[in-house]
Amino acid sequence: MLIHFQDLLSIAHKKKIGLPAFNTANYEMTLGIVRGAKKAKQPIIIQLTEKSIAYLGLKTAWHIIEDVVTSEAKDIPMSVHLDHGHNFDLIKDCIAIGFTSVHIDASVDDFSTNIRKTKKVVDYAHRKNVFVQAELGQMLGREGLVKYHAQFEQIKNFLTDPKLAKEFVTKTGVDTLAISVGTFHGSFPGKEKIYFDILDQIHQQVKIPLVLHGASGLPDQELRKAIKHGISIVNIDTSLRLAFTAAAKRELQKKNNYIDPRDWLGASVNEVSKTVARKLKYFK
Repeated sequence: MLIHFQDLLSIAHKKKIGLPAFNTANYEMTLGIVRGAKKAKQPIIIQLTEKSIAYLGLKTAWHIIEDVVTSEAKDIPMSVHLDHGHNFDLIKDCIAIGFTSVHIDASVDDFSTNIRKTKKVVDYAHRKNVFVQAELGQMLGREGLVKYHAQFEQIKNFLTDPKLAKEFVTKTGVDTLAISVGTFHGSFPGKEKIYFDILDQIHQQVKIPLVLHGASGLPDQELRKAIKHGISIVNIDTSLRLAFTAAAKRELQKKNNYIDPRDWLGASVNEVSKTVARKLKYFK
């Protein structure tokens, strides 16, 4: 069942568990995500990026999520969130159609501009009873201006400043905060490392839920540790893409005369479902 983002956070807080935010890009991924959550019997966030919305269309994307959740998991609490929103008009459209949380990502801007852009969204969204996630600090990977070619050793230059985090939250009134503490957008096994000293300092300074992006390359046990150190929400995207694509490739290699996508898409749905259920074990 779809519920308000605030209510989902309350459930997680009472159960003392973390919330995973799974990205979807089509019907099959949505089906796999929801079935995985149903199998694990745990609440989740389903989220869409601007790119996924452009691919599916906002109304289609919303109805896919709404219909799949209603038909597959009436008893499992879930919420819908916009991930990495940059376009204010699209943010307003997402709010109008039913999203109860939106992400305004102005992390590549200077501190004062980030505050100004975030505050604009907060002022609008709060009038509509919608939560807002902002982002402070930059991450290596595809989402920001810090691209793959940057040296991994430079990551410390882009981590969230704990003192600035407190000021940022106070001045914007944001509801959740995505922070940079060592992870990357994409999957870089062996390269990612959470700076728990920085995370602990931010957690002490900021009293709203903290969000970890770029967690697909982290060992599962590291996810559990991050939650214990103050992370409330963990974004998971690349892991699902890899699972979906790997299953499709395996099925297509079995027979070279597949012409009906229904013959092999089921394997991708099942693999996404298994990945979600496995990940959820580490959020308890």
